Amino acid sequence: MPSLPQRKVGIVACSGEEMAEGTVTRLAALKVLEDLRPAETVTICLPLFLAGGEGDRAFAKFYPTIAVDGCEKRCAARATELYSNKPAASLLVDDIIAARGLARPQGMRRLSADAAPLIDALADEIAAEVDRLMDARWSRSEGVVLEAEADAKPAVNSAACACGSGVPVTTVEIDGRAIQIMALEPIMEMAYAQKPGFFGETGFREPPAQLMNTVRLYNTIPDDQEAVYAEAVQTAWQAYCAEKESTRG
Repeated sequence: MPSLPQRKVGIVACSGEEMAEGTVTRLAALKVLEDLRPAETVTICLPLFLAGGEGDRAFAKFYPTIAVDGCEKRCAARATELYSNKPAASLLVDDIIAARGLARPQGMRRLSADAAPLIDALADEIAAEVDRLMDARWSRSEGVVLEAEADAKPAVNSAACACGSGVPVTTVEIDGRAIQIMALEPIMEMAYAQKPGFFGETGFREPPAQLMNTVRLYNTIPDDQEAVYAEAVQTAWQAYCAEKESTRG
């Protein structure tokens, strides 16, 4: 069985260095990542995310993220939604200042000492959102927390990941052997939506190249098993396309 990551919540902090509020977001995020919730969180580098980092973008597509912004431009939240999925939570420094009656931070990369209460307050808000999301179920396709009444509806032909992340594990039978592939169903959803016209006179086409590349992001594939996994992905892809075509009539 492929190695499965533990359930995590991603934190995308503002990268602006021209304003003190940007530095506040990064320091608050760092406090959550290192001190308050180290086992439940990962950082998503916004500059790398914008530059096309496949790993960060894939994570934000399948897992809930918290965008923490320093100004009303909300670059972290907008970039996350544009390139992956809508953030599960969006926090703004100005909102924390107004709600807590705190002083506006001064300085840029080096903040004044009176910024410490704001950093602590923002870190507490981030940690509270992490706790909420760790207790909730996450809809990959809609980018929202699932309502309680929807919890009983299982994914078809998939099993919930043992880590509880909500990312499914699909089992494909190849020559009597069960091959389990993490996140295969949502990966195929993305590929199908981005590449129309799969059906022609010759039948189903080969899976797009990026499909297997994305599968590798979420699955540890031994070198000597590459061909087996490729066959499993192709088999699952053809079945997925056939099901889509049948529903389209």
